[in-house]
Amino acid sequence: MARRPLPRILSSGTASLTRGRDIARTAADSATDVLHPLLTIGRGLRVLASAGRRKWSETPKDKRGPALFLGAACVLVVALVPYGPLLALITLMAAAAWQGRDRTPVKTGPSDAETERLGSLYEALVPYFSIPEDPSPLFAHGGDWDKAFSGYEFDEAGRVTRLHIRYPAYFTDGEAASRARIEALLHAKSGRGREYLFDWDEEGNQLDLSVLAALPTCIAAQPFVTSPGETVLGFTDAGSVQRTLPVLEGDEPRDVPPVIWRTGPRSTEPHLLAVGQPGSGTSTLLRSIALQALRHGGDVLIVEGGGSGEYSCLSGRSGVLAVECGLSGALSTLEWAAQETERRLVATHRAREAGRPSPDDTRRPLWILLDRPSVLAHLATAEGAPDPLAQLQVPLRHGRAAHITVVVAEQFDHLELLNDTVWQHTRARVVLGPAAIQQIADVLGLPPHTTPPAQVPPGRGYARLGSGPVHRLQVPATPDPYDDAAHPAFRQAVLELLPDRQADVALGKALQGQAVKTSELP
Repeated sequence: MARRPLPRILSSGTASLTRGRDIARTAADSATDVLHPLLTIGRGLRVLASAGRRKWSETPKDKRGPALFLGAACVLVVALVPYGPLLALITLMAAAAWQGRDRTPVKTGPSDAETERLGSLYEALVPYFSIPEDPSPLFAHGGDWDKAFSGYEFDEAGRVTRLHIRYPAYFTDGEAASRARIEALLHAKSGRGREYLFDWDEEGNQLDLSVLAALPTCIAAQPFVTSPGETVLGFTDAGSVQRTLPVLEGDEPRDVPPVIWRTGPRSTEPHLLAVGQPGSGTSTLLRSIALQALRHGGDVLIVEGGGSGEYSCLSGRSGVLAVECGLSGALSTLEWAAQETERRLVATHRAREAGRPSPDDTRRPLWILLDRPSVLAHLATAEGAPDPLAQLQVPLRHGRAAHITVVVAEQFDHLELLNDTVWQHTRARVVLGPAAIQQIADVLGLPPHTTPPAQVPPGRGYARLGSGPVHRLQVPATPDPYDDAAHPAFRQAVLELLPDRQADVALGKALQGQAVKTSELP
């Protein structure tokens, strides 16, 4: 049996209803837009009327008569003044429009999600900041977190970016282990993947937690504004040092705070040790130091134990005495460095005995850069040759008086191969790449005040000069200019800093001498 079609009014009812709702909604929106000024003025008049009624109810009864008489007198004066009623109406409408305007509510406290996060942080700190003997604990399960957290800030994702914590006076904040437990807990609860700074005020029993911004990684090697004897290891946070350097980040000039390492006879940290994982940027740091030393007129001696050829760009350049990669060449080069140190000491001593200044060749800075010397030590042990690091004892012990600076770069896995002389005389230390807090503390002598992230760019780490504080560090981008994988702009910056090759310099001097002789001809 065939089904009969529905009547037309029933089949098209839904579409008509939907279209009618859309028309009504559009009309209502249009009417709201048109009547919005009237609605605003009406809301303002209601506010003014309620304020007037409240003011009248607060007026004492003995003063209502004079107030009413004064109001009537003002109305009479306005009525008699030309255009007075019109001006009064305009003023009333303007005041009503101002009072009835849309006002965005001001956020006066944390949102629900932020309150929940602060509450969880408070509850997590209770076992560490409370004891059963405390009669009125600041931290207690189910307590008020706003008594312990006096300041807080959040980012767009709702994670804590700054937190000010008060803790009881009996907490053992003088013990590094106690502080480390609190820092690890706050790091885990506030969000991983960021670097936090913990500022402990032991005298006031307060702790400031703040998220540090990333250090700039786009600053390439360039002629830094420094004096002879000053070497820029990298850049750090603005509050850590009291000096800035003008640099170019891309094409834009900036003033950034540097980590300056001072060398020479009056330096308390004459030698440097850089430690990192493979690819962490220790070779980049050595290239940056070499370019700065050559720019200030020093001589550079490079011994590369890895044999990767990352310093081939410096081979044959003016001021570069040698770039050695093999064991025999490294042994002979380091033996010459030890003899040169002794020669400078003897020449300086004789000149002082004779009352003369030190010879110029003894005051010319000599830089000895060793990259991964443990590889050469292993080869020397296998071949029965003497340890090349043993030749460093004389430059390390007496290099400061002889204007000789030693820089050693090594990996974490081979630190045990470095002898005691290297550890004793390299008072300037740098740790690059991802590393645990204990590893950083073993090299620098102090743990950092920040939580090291798991993923860092090349050249990112920490530096400590002597007994000073630990600074965050970002080494300027100084890649191998012959590495095609490096950024072209950074490679070009290194090429521009390289001195001329010695053959080109000799040829230029010969041509200049020939030109002088030609000009002297009659």
